[in-house]
Amino acid sequence: MENLKTQIVVIAGGPSGLSAACQAAEDGADVIVIEKANVAGGAANMGMGPLGIGTRYQQQQMIDVTVEKAFNMFMDYTHYNVDARLVKRYFEQSAETIEWLEEKGVEFEGAFRYFPQSEATWHIVKTGNKIGPRAAGHMNKALLKDAQDRGVNVLLETKGLEIIKDDEGKVCGVRAQNAQGEEFVIECKAAIICTGGAGANKQFIQDEIGLEQGREIYNFAIPGIMGDGLKMAWAAGADHLPVRIEQAADLGGGEEASGNVINVMKQPNLIVNKFGKRIMNEEFSQNTTYLGNVANHQKDKTIYAICDTATAKGYVKNGVDVTSLVTPDPDVSGFFDDFDELVANGSKNFFKADTIEELAGMLGIDAETLEETVDEYNDFCDGRDEEFFKNYRYLKKLRKGPFYAAAIHPGGYGTVGGIRINENCECCDKDFMPIPGLYAAGADACNIYDDSYMFLLPGNSMGFAVNTGRIAGMQAAEYVEE
Repeated sequence: MENLKTQIVVIAGGPSGLSAACQAAEDGADVIVIEKANVAGGAANMGMGPLGIGTRYQQQQMIDVTVEKAFNMFMDYTHYNVDARLVKRYFEQSAETIEWLEEKGVEFEGAFRYFPQSEATWHIVKTGNKIGPRAAGHMNKALLKDAQDRGVNVLLETKGLEIIKDDEGKVCGVRAQNAQGEEFVIECKAAIICTGGAGANKQFIQDEIGLEQGREIYNFAIPGIMGDGLKMAWAAGADHLPVRIEQAADLGGGEEASGNVINVMKQPNLIVNKFGKRIMNEEFSQNTTYLGNVANHQKDKTIYAICDTATAKGYVKNGVDVTSLVTPDPDVSGFFDDFDELVANGSKNFFKADTIEELAGMLGIDAETLEETVDEYNDFCDGRDEEFFKNYRYLKKLRKGPFYAAAIHPGGYGTVGGIRINENCECCDKDFMPIPGLYAAGADACNIYDDSYMFLLPGNSMGFAVNTGRIAGMQAAEYVEE
């Protein structure tokens, strides 16, 4: 295959890559996007929408979330262990980015919370159907169309292999490979890495993070997201920062369960560890980052949510106590049949027992300890939770068998971080100096969460991707013009 020539190469066409391409082309640059999959959009095709702060939707809905409030929340949450300048620029741009997306034909349902304790910063993409997963696929299609309308050349089934630099250390090309295995070079002045982390690379996660996928961590593993961009950036001299899992919680050890089962077992019911002891105020279990962190620090990285038949019947009759935008339907009328099917199929993560003693045996927990925990919890339900101060609304006794339990493990949305960038999304070396012409955006460069994803401001993952994509695109366009 013949070599190509352009000003900017964007490596991968997910939300950060497409946003970078659109912005750079909008600013007058010639752009080529290479995407190893046969469709654009990446992991964001499963998502629902980006964060926005100070948007017109929030103003119309009388939601008081300012950049100042969100910035202070974020920096307090991370104990200032992250780049304040980058966070400020991202948040400050986010409202304008929502308008920028609308100009490209993206429509939004409004601004929403993910769970009760979160802020309404999640701008869900409108699809014409019910609110739910995969809504952001419409955003990706709009960005792809806009990029192509602006003359961006999108090469699908084309993988980035290497960042090429000249004798002065400036980016001068990208070595790539097409679907037929042919290698070629795209001459360019700048490259933007947007490959989405390494969520599908089991060995990479073991080596970089020290967790065994499928046993110690159950993160989304989107095929093809293997850490290609991280390796290219490091080889090109970018500083190798810690890579983390974008932490959440997994219910069911990766087993597929119906919405009825998931919705019931994710309610603020009793949660215990392998020793049969409570380990948290369960009303905060809707924050799956918190829940995943709790599981991560317990024996075998496993905890169990437990409810009884009376509680489950109450949910079936009246609807669940807490819904989220991922599980928005309070109707769980199929819970009992669906749970029985899981058990009948030999589930290793969903359990049903006639007594607490029998359930303890299934979970490998000392029966006497679990019975004491349940008795004490039931006493709290008559008055006040003296152990973890759980809201009385969620205190429901466990008294009527059969009893139901589900295993919860650390989970996540993939990996984040690894490439050092500054507030201009320039890749920087160990001395914090920018590598001329090299930029990164999205998950590859997402070092802003420290040890825990900031779920209190939902939409952060996609918001960071789209906004840093735009920043990288505008800075790269300015750089190549200079």
